[in-house]
Amino acid sequence: MPTQQLVAALDAAFSARQTLIERLHSEGTTAYRLFNGSTEGCPGLTVDRYGDLLLIQTFHEPLDGHDRPAIEDYYASALPGLVAVYNDRSRANSRIGNPLPPEVLAEAHKERQFTELGLHYLVQGRHSGQDPWLFLDMRAGRRRVMQEAAGKSVLNLFAYTCGIGIAAASAGAAHVVNVDFAESNLKVGKENARLNDLPVRLRFVQSDAFAAMRQLAGVGQPNMVRGKRMPAFPKLEAKTFDLVFLDPPRYAKSAFGVVDIVNDYAALMKLALACTSEGGTLICCNNAAQISRDVWSDQLQRCANKVGRPIREIEWITPEADFPSLDGQPPLKIALLRV
Repeated sequence: MPTQQLVAALDAAFSARQTLIERLHSEGTTAYRLFNGSTEGCPGLTVDRYGDLLLIQTFHEPLDGHDRPAIEDYYASALPGLVAVYNDRSRANSRIGNPLPPEVLAEAHKERQFTELGLHYLVQGRHSGQDPWLFLDMRAGRRRVMQEAAGKSVLNLFAYTCGIGIAAASAGAAHVVNVDFAESNLKVGKENARLNDLPVRLRFVQSDAFAAMRQLAGVGQPNMVRGKRMPAFPKLEAKTFDLVFLDPPRYAKSAFGVVDIVNDYAALMKLALACTSEGGTLICCNNAAQISRDVWSDQLQRCANKVGRPIREIEWITPEADFPSLDGQPPLKIALLRV
């Protein structure tokens, strides 16, 4: 895309967001997507704001020597005072590939704060992982959880940096458990929790989600499977929750099981259902673009019926207007299920 055409696309996207940005600022939110290239004219390019950080990312091919300064100059005029960090993630496994000058790299590694719906979170332009510490398209999910959580027990599976758990606690949840396999993710989650005056203390469990769910569901996780000793895992007592949030990665494999949201979402859902109290709520997420909402909805219904927990009601939670969809079928699908 010619640079002039790219700048025009950035400007059109920014203009289209003015009403949304004003509303978000009034709600205490300083983080949102400014440019969603897949639906706004430049596939593979995203531009996000996290407080005073402008995070530019490419996923198909790197920016050339003209486009990057043009993007930075445009936002320096439109949103003065932001620090721009560019991450090229077009290489295999989405690893960040582009070098940065020392002074820019220092800014990229700087720990910053931003707000969403009045809550405080941490962000770094670059860190030891791949993705930003809070996924902005999940704002709609966090908002909906805040509407649901008062007085309820909440289980946050594949918690990452615990945004869902923090949102639930801030809205008056009685008890919140965050489960993630990565110590580094939970460390950020704990720091995020400390930034906020939460009415309850969150619990953080470093565990494979399969091992945690089997124990909470009362199925149990054996120490030996087919003659092989399983990796160490924390021991948990059986317990069900009023609200369970299930947000798995696209694919992951461990000794405890395989996460595959394209081919076998049911393996996760049936355990999550077993962790959900009768009459409770299970919120399922799927970010695989090749699975349509209708196909996935049918998978959810069939899984629930098979395990004897039919879905009484389903509500679709759609990403907000900074993640526009051309066909009404955004890649991130969030289904709130009354079970």
